[in-house]
Amino acid sequence: MTLIYQLINGLQIGSIYALVALGYSMVYGIVRLINFAHGEIIMVGAYCVWFCMSRLALPALPAVAITVIVCAVLGVSIERIAYKPLRKSARISLLITAIGVSFLLQNLAQLIFTANPRMFTNLFTGSIAIGTQEISAATVATIGVSVVLMIALSVLVNKTRIGKAMRAVSEDADAAQLMGINVNSVISFTFAIGSALAAIAAVLYCCSYSQISPTMGSMLGLKAFVAAVLGGIGSIPGAMTGGLCIGIAESLTKGYISSQLSDAVVFGILIVVLLIKPTGIFGRGDHQKV
Repeated sequence: MTLIYQLINGLQIGSIYALVALGYSMVYGIVRLINFAHGEIIMVGAYCVWFCMSRLALPALPAVAITVIVCAVLGVSIERIAYKPLRKSARISLLITAIGVSFLLQNLAQLIFTANPRMFTNLFTGSIAIGTQEISAATVATIGVSVVLMIALSVLVNKTRIGKAMRAVSEDADAAQLMGINVNSVISFTFAIGSALAAIAAVLYCCSYSQISPTMGSMLGLKAFVAAVLGGIGSIPGAMTGGLCIGIAESLTKGYISSQLSDAVVFGILIVVLLIKPTGIFGRGDHQKV
């Protein structure tokens, strides 16, 4: 039962990593940018839902809806203000800008909310008994919500008009523009969807780990980035698979080896993947005709 319990915990945190990794993969697939500010959008989402519920006394559903909208608008604003002017520049310029935006959001949060952690009330109370073990309702809700969102995103990308436009821009933005696709709108939509998923991931994360701080998004974002690389950066199925694999690996490490080594194992996986298969599980190498 201990193994099953650890696997369920791994699926829980892995589902959150997967939601965040989807944001990394979608943005990279469209504009070839590693958006290192994505972790800070999670932090903004956590503070937003906390503020709505504790200071404005809003019910859970309106608070979550407002959080999703705020994070989506923030993601689009970051793309329009910080990334769009540098879209034709060297990739290192975009990467440095993303890191700068990340630090900007961290320090703004610390200035507004101070460095003292805030406590978040779990939205999912109770537990479900499995044999002699009890699984918290937050764990079940996290896995369930994540699965539904992953399925919905897959349908959006593969079965809808905007999804077809996203895939076209990912393949060749110039050709897509010649075919009448508004590339700027597609890129903004991609940032909005990725940021909205990060907002939901923030709510789910806060329900299991109740402390909110200005730096909470850094490690969560880095682990989600490892998940995206493991699955194949730019691949939506890869982000899902990578997130679940990283979550299970982290949970098993904490359960059977040492909780102090869990982060080392996660980043060790990143090194191994880069050495053995840099494109990840579902990733494909870029082939260019010369």
